[in-house]
Amino acid sequence: MSKEMINKEHAAFLENCRFLGLKTLPLQYESLIEKANTSAVGFYEFLYDVVQLETNARRERSIRYRIRESRLPQPCKLLSDFNFPFQPKLRKKLIMDLSTMDFMRQKESVLFIGDCGTGKSHLARALALMACEKGYNVFYTSCAGMLNDLNAGVYEKTLLKRMRKYVNPDLLVIDEMGHDRLELQVTKEAHLLFKVIDERYKLHKPLIFTTNVEEVDWADYLGDPISTKAILDRIFHYSIKVEIHGPSYREYEGEKLQKKYQDG
Repeated sequence: MSKEMINKEHAAFLENCRFLGLKTLPLQYESLIEKANTSAVGFYEFLYDVVQLETNARRERSIRYRIRESRLPQPCKLLSDFNFPFQPKLRKKLIMDLSTMDFMRQKESVLFIGDCGTGKSHLARALALMACEKGYNVFYTSCAGMLNDLNAGVYEKTLLKRMRKYVNPDLLVIDEMGHDRLELQVTKEAHLLFKVIDERYKLHKPLIFTTNVEEVDWADYLGDPISTKAILDRIFHYSIKVEIHGPSYREYEGEKLQKKYQDG
């Protein structure tokens, strides 16, 4: 075969790859051919390697896309980085069971409730990351950020449009209720929180919710006992409650840092 014909076939091959959306094969096909030649693999095995290469690459791109779209804070939190011995009252087995994503398949929600600095957000974000890796569409928001966004939607008459980004995802993470006083400055927005919770409840869509506000204090915090009762009813109906009461890891890290420089 002439060099001109080889170049023409090579250009056609690259164009076909682009047409089919195969982004990895054009970069690695030479190594696959070399492997086939040196290992004397059969046609089926060679084709399997080609398909597997593109499948793995597409899966990785899909995961990166879902993580980006999830709005999870960076750097992402990993379950392997959580210091379980520091919170001995936390049931590690329960967390590991949640990491199998069975709660997603069963359409159950997860409520993390407890003291500040005990790792509620870390666990919520780690589970959300794992959900992205398993193919679920995830959206992360702080409770204050969501209420502020929806409240703006009320005044701008864009509430329904803004609601979609909280209702449509397979998993919604509402983080840090009670962490930011903005929630109260916006006004007592229990009815907006209820709208999101209720829509997802009716669609049997899971959420992960973290708060340091004890259940008995929700009505006072949100300022609307009737809406709060409806919120609690829906959250607890299909929710796995995870209580974390213990020392603050942030405080521990801060004290350790101070001690390091004092000793120095």
